[in-house]
Amino acid sequence: MENRLLLLALIVLEIALGISPQADRATWAMENAPIFIILPLVIYFQPRLKLSAWTLRFMFLHALVLMLGGYYTYAKVPLGFWIQDLFGLARNHYDRLGHFFQGFVPALVFREILFKKSLLRKSKLLSLVTVSFCLAFSAIYELMEWLAAVIMGQGADAFLGTQGDMWDTQSDMLMALIGAILAMLIFARWQDRNIEKTESSL
Repeated sequence: MENRLLLLALIVLEIALGISPQADRATWAMENAPIFIILPLVIYFQPRLKLSAWTLRFMFLHALVLMLGGYYTYAKVPLGFWIQDLFGLARNHYDRLGHFFQGFVPALVFREILFKKSLLRKSKLLSLVTVSFCLAFSAIYELMEWLAAVIMGQGADAFLGTQGDMWDTQSDMLMALIGAILAMLIFARWQDRNIEKTESSL
């Protein structure tokens, strides 16, 4: 029941924020592309994968981060301005939050899949493989941003959200790496116990 409510809430929010976004339509579409791609995959594979409820909650939270970034553009999200003013930062760092989640949440999802479906279930390499996957995923995403910039020219500025930071790409990948590592350090053992408890109840 909870999974269906999260799905319904996600669809309603996506529609509501997509009706008249503050960002231009092309930027909104590109920022929300991960949701458009991953949501159907999750719906299709969930009966077989049976991702845990708490992993799905984190995925929902990640989707909210993406939707807000797409609605305003990452450089103009009010939460980022609030944090900027609070800490006296030089720029809106909401995009850093987005890239942190780009490492944190995929790490939880990928690790759970490997835990359930691969020989790495009891291996000490499980977390290392997970973090490596997340860093590779982040690098691929940055390459996609670069390709979009080449194709769109100046029209990609809002999508890239670099805000004049020449090290934006490296900082984004670092945040994804930090997110993935923290997910492993904080949640790995708890995730194992949660999955095993769920499996034993089936």
